[in-house]
Amino acid sequence: MNPTELIGRSLPPAAVVVERGQVAAFAAAVTDTSPVYRRPEAAAEIGLPAIPAPPTFTFAARLLAAFEEPQPPRPQDAAEVGEVIAQLRAEGGMILHAEQEFSYHAPVLVGDVLSATGSVEDVRVTTSKSGKRMTFVRLCSEWRKADGELAVAEVMTLLHRA
Repeated sequence: MNPTELIGRSLPPAAVVVERGQVAAFAAAVTDTSPVYRRPEAAAEIGLPAIPAPPTFTFAARLLAAFEEPQPPRPQDAAEVGEVIAQLRAEGGMILHAEQEFSYHAPVLVGDVLSATGSVEDVRVTTSKSGKRMTFVRLCSEWRKADGELAVAEVMTLLHRA
């Protein structure tokens, strides 16, 4: 398969519930000891109405907080990240998580229900100086609050080197 055929394919949408325990566990996993991620009064002291999720929480949210019942229907042509990786791996070689970008627009707070949508934005195939083919796959996602407000925009770039 030509990897450029992935361009424009949607990623499966997701709905996640941001819960206090998940936020505290994620903060611990990234070694952030701030009480803001654990105690409502610490969040209130910095002017937030609830405990915030640490930066990059949305990257793991599909695994931590995607309960079965609120999930939206999956588009028939949706491309799971794992499927994209499997298509690249079929040629052998190595796949790297080359880059991750986050743009924050609103705080993600305990109690929020977030919806994620995304797509394969671009696939670029090039040749390295040593003559090896390299494929860059750019995946973009948006996380929105229940009222539609954009909270976080993410861009993940995968690199496959044949």
